[in-house]
Amino acid sequence: MKHIYSFIGISLFTLVLIAFSAQAATQVYVSASGAKLQAEKSASSKTVETLSIGAALNLLSTQGSWYQVSAPSGNKGWIYRGKVSKTAPAADSGGQESGLGDLMSSLGGSGISAGSADTARSIRGLSPEAEEYAKQTGAPEAHRKALDETLSMSVTHADIERLLKEGGIGEYAETP
Repeated sequence: MKHIYSFIGISLFTLVLIAFSAQAATQVYVSASGAKLQAEKSASSKTVETLSIGAALNLLSTQGSWYQVSAPSGNKGWIYRGKVSKTAPAADSGGQESGLGDLMSSLGGSGISAGSADTARSIRGLSPEAEEYAKQTGAPEAHRKALDETLSMSVTHADIERLLKEGGIGEYAETP
């Protein structure tokens, strides 16, 4: 009978150890350019390291909107949840993300992103089909020019950071 209890005890200990190891090995991936590993759970705390898109981070714990992680370099710190994804970024993204994608990531990750085809289309203005439709429907030239001008505008990462800071949005939101 002692052997059965001993076997059950060792089996339970092994299962707990395996479960703990599996949780400790949970990974998240950097999904926003300019993501920073912070010393504390605050965007204004000391930056430990700037991380590149796609970097695999080992998840150590979570507190609110912040993840405590260890980076490939071995550095440990905190990263805002909107800067990471549970899945590795697509290999064809080339580490580039649109301003809209960065903004949405900063807000907590909505899953909305603009692909390179959408971005390129915006830079070119109206497609030939849309241009023809605008002519057929009598859209004023001033409206087409205004749309082309709007589509050619760009937002920098610095613009997004300033918006987030000034608005107290995302990682800059005050925690209760």
